[in-house]
Amino acid sequence: MIVLAGCCIAVISFGPRSAMGVFQMPVLNTFGWGSAAFSVALAIQNLLWGAFQPFSGALADRYGSLRVLMVGALFYAAGLILMAWSSTPLAFDLTAGALIGVGLSGSSFNLVLGAFGKLVPPEKQPMAFGLGSAAGSFGQFLFSPLAGGLIAAYGWQTTVILFGCVTLAIVPLSLAVASPPAPVATDTRGGQSSLAALRAAMSDRSYVLLVLGFYTCGFQLAFVTVHFQKYVIESGLPASTGYWAFALVGMFNVIGSLSAGWLSQRMPRRYILSAIYLARSASTILFILLPPSTAGVYLFGMITGLLWLSTVPPTNSIIVQLFGARHFAMLSGFAFFSHQVGGFCGVLIGGYAREMFGSYTIAWAISIALGVFSALVNLPIVERPARAAAEATA
Repeated sequence: MIVLAGCCIAVISFGPRSAMGVFQMPVLNTFGWGSAAFSVALAIQNLLWGAFQPFSGALADRYGSLRVLMVGALFYAAGLILMAWSSTPLAFDLTAGALIGVGLSGSSFNLVLGAFGKLVPPEKQPMAFGLGSAAGSFGQFLFSPLAGGLIAAYGWQTTVILFGCVTLAIVPLSLAVASPPAPVATDTRGGQSSLAALRAAMSDRSYVLLVLGFYTCGFQLAFVTVHFQKYVIESGLPASTGYWAFALVGMFNVIGSLSAGWLSQRMPRRYILSAIYLARSASTILFILLPPSTAGVYLFGMITGLLWLSTVPPTNSIIVQLFGARHFAMLSGFAFFSHQVGGFCGVLIGGYAREMFGSYTIAWAISIALGVFSALVNLPIVERPARAAAEATA
């Protein structure tokens, strides 16, 4: 029941957010904005999601996940519904950007994975992380074509209102993944504050390398989420090709996330992460060099899906292995902040590159270079309990 409810939350929370790229062209056509206006709002969303994630994680670690998930869902729903009346860039920044970003920090699959880290036995955690990540991907598979169909039939304003109502289902589902509040500890490690735990983590070389590598993941995912479908349309292909390709990303990520969770129980996670980042760069090079075609877009969607959230199970498994479960939600949240700073840069650079140079070529090139960087950064990670954690336990 814990895993099932958590996976349902992941589907609902990840779905509307991952479909934001489908809304870009309808919103721009409605208000006559340029790509930069939409990109700024989505960049704010990614940044605030990441900035508030460590705090949401720390609150969930301290007081349990229930209240955090409920409040986050209310913010998320409010942002989606109010998007329909956001007719100025500033209003759009506040709703699609700030409200949704803060809401996601408290209701996304990151909080679900944090609850799994406390409620699921350690030997089953990598697979649970894989299931949670795969569920988020299924939300992407479900909501991307759903958004395209609903927008075509009823308009984008009605669609975001419907999506906002759907996100309210997170409130009752959160009852099943309510992690217990932190007990009043009697040992040194249990009494370690969140700030002390973060300081210990930031003094650990492996954790720092992991966080640096996760920046690339955010850059690549957010750039593709927001700009991929516009890139497809500008390549001369139908809009339906873009949102069905993005649905394929979600479907194949189910396979990728589960495979990454399974492999994380059987081989060094740093090698898995390095291979994922390198494969992303290689697939992107092929995609932008080959002539635009429906088959090529679908193939890129499938390959990207296999690599999409497959970084999450090995990343979270390494964090648990380094520092244990006590401050897991907060430490994984801080790593996710790095991810979302990357997302902020990916969305913003993509939008401004398109407006200034007339194409996404520069943004694609940066994405490729960052993939190679993270492939190298993850290799020196040492997968054993961190020295600070070991000393606290002693």
